Amino acid sequence: MSPWLTVVGIGEEGFSGLGKRARHALMNADKVFGGQRQLDLLPTCIRAERLTWPSPFSTAPVLDLRHQPVCVLASGDPMLFGVGASLARRIPREEMRVLSSPSSCSLAAARLGWPLQDVVTLSIVARPIAALNAHLHSGVRLLVLSNDGHSPSAIAALLRERGFGPSRLCVLEHLGGAHERRIEARADDWTDPPIAALNLVAIECLADASAQPLSRVGGLPDSAFKHDGQLTKRDVRAITLARLAPLPGQLLWDVGAGSGSIGIEWMRAYPSCRTLAIEADEGRQQLIEHNRDALGVPGLQLIRGKAPQALEGLESPDAIFIGGGVTREGVLDTCWQQLKPGGRLVANAVTLQSEMLLMSWRERHGGELTRIHIAQAQPLGEFDTWRQALPITLLDMIKPFDA
Repeated sequence: MSPWLTVVGIGEEGFSGLGKRARHALMNADKVFGGQRQLDLLPTCIRAERLTWPSPFSTAPVLDLRHQPVCVLASGDPMLFGVGASLARRIPREEMRVLSSPSSCSLAAARLGWPLQDVVTLSIVARPIAALNAHLHSGVRLLVLSNDGHSPSAIAALLRERGFGPSRLCVLEHLGGAHERRIEARADDWTDPPIAALNLVAIECLADASAQPLSRVGGLPDSAFKHDGQLTKRDVRAITLARLAPLPGQLLWDVGAGSGSIGIEWMRAYPSCRTLAIEADEGRQQLIEHNRDALGVPGLQLIRGKAPQALEGLESPDAIFIGGGVTREGVLDTCWQQLKPGGRLVANAVTLQSEMLLMSWRERHGGELTRIHIAQAQPLGEFDTWRQALPITLLDMIKPFDA
């Protein structure tokens, strides 16, 4: 089957900068989709009907024309945070071909002399800027695709707020075109100059003395989270995450999420990890929303409700953590039924009743029980002593493939 859809990456040079195959596809297309700026780059010799994307964005109009000669215009490399990636999730690869131009990230790396393999690339095009928070570490270089001309100012403000005011910003406009320009300044000296809508922000991260660098290894300080006391504490959290064992692209259910600490750290482990945090309390829901943004995982999805009712219809997870409500009728059964074969379930218990339930569950379904005792040195008059935290019983299970 020959491809009916051609996705063309077009740069600032427009039609004249395209290769022979891309030009031929555009000349023979019945319809061409793209943003208005991209469509305006086409010459009058392109006779195809020009169609802008609907708002809100949807690829449905392209899918409705399956097997007609259609072209889609994208900026630079369509597979780098572009429409090509969205279409590839819906269209078999044998029905689509992608003709790329150099991406803005490749052009920026060339201008700055940055080895591209050592750079973190991000996009805030129709995405929350809070995603940057997970990547702020001294010495890290970021290339950020901007949403519009206001993005550089918003990025500079975020850097200052997080203690990264000394970071160097370089805004690159119209990369690869006749109007290419760069504007450079430290984040704490940023004066909000006029910026073209089409821009990329290169950042050399540098923290000041007030910054609190946060590792991506599980077990962040408790102070990194806002909470009302309902928080899986640091050492227990690290042990729990080690047993949950996050892997790229996997989905976690954080049931009875409290402040969201487990689900948030799950997502910080790999950019492609996902979390559904189930929480019924409105105050804790607000804490989860604050914490997910502050710690750079705005994609965490909050499910407002109480398990097991709130679990109905959710995507089956690769792992489940039950931190609250383990004794509620039906919670363990529902979680075990919905867990994918080979998936991991970890449940923590503090009370005698919840511990007995986990012991009974283990007798019927297997798994490992671990008792966690943690003590911290604290003052006692003129001396110090050990203050014992409440012991935690942890059930760790892997669902058999024949279950």
